[in-house]
Amino acid sequence: MDVLNTLGKIDTADQAIDIFKQKMDDEHLGRMAGIKHPDILIRIANSIVLCNPDSVYINTGSAEDKAFIRNLSLEKGEERSLSMENHTIHFDLADEQGRIVDRTFYIANPEDHISSLANRMDRKDALEDVRANLTDIMVGKIMIVGFYMRGPVGSPVSNPALEITSSAYVCHSAEILYRNAYKDFNRAVESQGYFFTNLHSEGLNRTQDLPDARVFMDREYQTTYSYKCTYAGNTLLLKKGNHRFAVDKAVYKNRGRELSEHMFITGIHGPGGRTTWCAGAAPSGCGKTTTAMAGNVFVGDDLAQMWIADDGSIRSVNPENGIFGIVEDVNQEGDPLLMKVLRKPGHEVIWSNVLIDENDVPHWVGSQEPAPKKGINFQGEWFEGKTDHKGKPVPLSHPNSRCTLASEALDNYSPEADNPAGVLTRVFTYSGRDADTMPPVWVAKTSDAGVAIGACIVSAATATEVGASGVKRAPWANAPFIPGALGDYMDAQFKFFGCQDIKDAHKPVMAGLNYFLTDRSRGGDSDRLLGEKKDVKVWLAWLERFAHGEMEFLSTPIGNLPQYEDLKALFKDIIDKEYPKALYDKQFSLYTDKIIQRIELQEAAYANEENIPRQLFDILAQQKAELIELKASQGDVVLPDYFHGS
Repeated sequence: MDVLNTLGKIDTADQAIDIFKQKMDDEHLGRMAGIKHPDILIRIANSIVLCNPDSVYINTGSAEDKAFIRNLSLEKGEERSLSMENHTIHFDLADEQGRIVDRTFYIANPEDHISSLANRMDRKDALEDVRANLTDIMVGKIMIVGFYMRGPVGSPVSNPALEITSSAYVCHSAEILYRNAYKDFNRAVESQGYFFTNLHSEGLNRTQDLPDARVFMDREYQTTYSYKCTYAGNTLLLKKGNHRFAVDKAVYKNRGRELSEHMFITGIHGPGGRTTWCAGAAPSGCGKTTTAMAGNVFVGDDLAQMWIADDGSIRSVNPENGIFGIVEDVNQEGDPLLMKVLRKPGHEVIWSNVLIDENDVPHWVGSQEPAPKKGINFQGEWFEGKTDHKGKPVPLSHPNSRCTLASEALDNYSPEADNPAGVLTRVFTYSGRDADTMPPVWVAKTSDAGVAIGACIVSAATATEVGASGVKRAPWANAPFIPGALGDYMDAQFKFFGCQDIKDAHKPVMAGLNYFLTDRSRGGDSDRLLGEKKDVKVWLAWLERFAHGEMEFLSTPIGNLPQYEDLKALFKDIIDKEYPKALYDKQFSLYTDKIIQRIELQEAAYANEENIPRQLFDILAQQKAELIELKASQGDVVLPDYFHGS
């Protein structure tokens, strides 16, 4: 039972065209005449019947269409113009400042396997929820229909997708973040054999409606539904909603040949003018954009579609061509290229949930700029010292405040981002907010051990999820977006990175990154970080050279660690910074008790999952045994010098 077609009752292209004639003027009927595939026509028509808009606008991606959508968002009050030309501000509801994970569901049949880390709703119940909430939700509104490619047109892993919404802000964001493929959409659907459908309406956009807000993913019919919400992570379903479908495709239709990951893609310059491409996973709010920008040439900061190419290499493309980035702690010192776009004229930026001062200038926590004493932010009027109803200080900006901008605005943007053949990717990193356990960088000894690093990410909760708190497991930083059984996804990881078709010259380097280690965790008395944000440039540079066999290393139970002299030289060459041996010892000592506890946490958690590949438990057991033996001979804290010559 397809929820959308069941509710709309449109079964043929001819019926769909009759609906279009009722809701579209001649200009937009003419635009629809360019879309031929009957399944596309039927999905759009059923969306119209269900939501009942006053009119339908077909967005071709032209300059005129972009201007209409932007102006409509301003007219509706979804955005407001700021002092800098082409800068606007959007505010979400005060209680919707992140993904509403408690109201996000997979539509499931009783026999369907759904990730243990996700919510499910029976198909019949979901149909009634959609019927009750989406029926006539667009009365008095304009429905905007956009045709997009999640990735460069012509790439074997790009996904054609419809975005159907009553929100001009959502459509405006889509035009910045994705490739409008109106002219190529028929051909792409014929070539790929599928497309995603995304249907959203903000409804009346009232706080009292938020308990009834929903995000649904229907894997069987590759359709998402979202209503009574406005935060882009809940509404711009091309992003994480469709990412879930892309994960499904990789796991169940092309296992071992394709992956869809929550990863940045960045290029790192090495000796001789070479560029080595790196992809890296980190939970939202854990510095993924900063790490992406730390590379020399930029492709993407959030998502990666990858496959094993005919030449035996791993290739990656970014399904997006823009950034929906967290701005907290973005500043001139750590993010100069991003700050140039945000603070100098010449580029389009949509801000969300930052503070706007009386001069219509945006401000945010961690900018390292003078802060205003008052303004308007995510909860309304704000002044220095303001507290909420519980007496808790209201911050200048929400921790999940965002900026939306086109990737090509960045000085380090690479034209390779638009190459359908992708970039040859050699380095893969996995990281989270780990304050007290793992070193800043370590490399897996085998591809299976690399998969285990991704499976064992642990991170402090961030502001990207409403109501999230504490420290939790975050497998591959992709757990919220894995629709099926976790064991199936893990099996796909082992098969992909261990594929025999990957040539030796292209074998992946798989590594852990952690730049949230604190002074207190290493015997100090403060919670300051052991290092600076810009140090990630050095960790990436070391990995780049390691991938080409140019770095010596220390072999340890958890993997291979850098040697001090190599890092000392790289710190000087890459960021012109001294790197004391005492700091190296703090950062790279193994705290065996902590690491053993982390391993046991993972063993216990995965023991409760079904069909977890045996490789994971074997790797964890071996690492734990070696750490126990190491602790018996060397104690809880083992300095890196111990491993010289090992």
